[in-house]
Amino acid sequence: MRTVVMGAGRSGLAAARFLVSQGQSVVLTDTQPSPEPELELELAKAGIPGVWGSHPASLLEQCRELIISPGIPLTAPFVAEALSRGIPVIGEVELAHRTLRARHDGSRVLAVTGTNGKSTTTDLVAHLLRTSGRPAVACGNLGTPVIEAVAAGTPGSLYAVELSSYQLETVAGFHAEAAAFLNLTPDHLARHGTLEAYRRAKLRIFERQGSGDLRVVPAAHPEWWQDAPGDGRTERFGWTGCEAWCDAAGHLHLHGQALLHRDDLRIPGDHNVENALAAALLARHGGATLEAIRAGLRTYPGLAHRIAFCGEKSGVKAYNDSKGTNVDATVTAIRALPGPLVLLLGGTDKGASYEPLRQALDGKLRRLVFLGDAIPQLTRDLGDLPHEVVPVFDEAVRAALALAHPGDQVLLSPACASFDQFDNFEQRGERFEALVQAWL
Repeated sequence: MRTVVMGAGRSGLAAARFLVSQGQSVVLTDTQPSPEPELELELAKAGIPGVWGSHPASLLEQCRELIISPGIPLTAPFVAEALSRGIPVIGEVELAHRTLRARHDGSRVLAVTGTNGKSTTTDLVAHLLRTSGRPAVACGNLGTPVIEAVAAGTPGSLYAVELSSYQLETVAGFHAEAAAFLNLTPDHLARHGTLEAYRRAKLRIFERQGSGDLRVVPAAHPEWWQDAPGDGRTERFGWTGCEAWCDAAGHLHLHGQALLHRDDLRIPGDHNVENALAAALLARHGGATLEAIRAGLRTYPGLAHRIAFCGEKSGVKAYNDSKGTNVDATVTAIRALPGPLVLLLGGTDKGASYEPLRQALDGKLRRLVFLGDAIPQLTRDLGDLPHEVVPVFDEAVRAALALAHPGDQVLLSPACASFDQFDNFEQRGERFEALVQAWL
């Protein structure tokens, strides 16, 4: 019997490597015609056979389990065929969880989901725990596959795990001692069909929680989580008196104790105040002290490509929010900065309206710069606002920097995917930062 791993992306490769290291028989399959030469050599050395270009049903013969990458829906024909044959279908996260729990070594899982802010919150949880001297690692959707982190982990480790709705579709026994559901806005509807189906997928993060576990949720939106599964103890974050809140004067509180003023945070914006509050609740449950949480919140620099300050010249500041790949994320970035803004928008259109950007930009806009494949859609929705059309990314960035006045912020927050001109949002953000450095 063998395990079939479907998808040769980061998580699929990590799962295949781990299983082979445990002496299991594995076959990797992917629709790309052939692997890159370097990957082909690596797979050959590891003894991982690959089937490329298609997913033949014959692979399911003698298959004990199918592990699918997050980008593959359960409705894909090969997956549906496996399910019809009674073959278990899981994701890399479930494999990692099963491996971790088999150790019985005192390790714990602190998980985070939501439409926006989950990468920052996950990374911040690990930072707060490490500041408190706890062995913690951030993993999951933000970068390192969970199975890689687990394979390298030590007894008693704390795993801060970012989970997307795609990953949560394929959990089964997954259990988090603490889990947070940050927020909900329309996203990935092409996959889930409806906002309600998307919400239900997110709520699966709480499914296996018991009475000793912690459920972290936004106080302002009980409709998102009141019917959540599991029996975890609920703690809320927000802007009124709850377990973690920010008062009208800007002071953050945790369990009745003052933490710090929001101006002491290095990550800007109301959304990051909420992320910090949620992270503080998770870290406290994970064993971080109040003193360490205070210190960690003061020192946390934020993640790359998320409203990251890149430099200032002649009173103009530049910010890289290449991770702003949907409209809601860009609204958040706009609200985090005081303005006036020269805002770079565009890339690969995701089908959502750009109209919600209007209200966020009201009173803050210097000029928009439309770029990339989404120019027609941006022009349709926002073309009456002051704007320039500069299709090529490098030229668009240079134009934005030239358009800014002293006191302005130039913000790359494209509200689009990056695939028209880049391989990923990281590459796009790195190019923006390089152009800013050349401008300084």
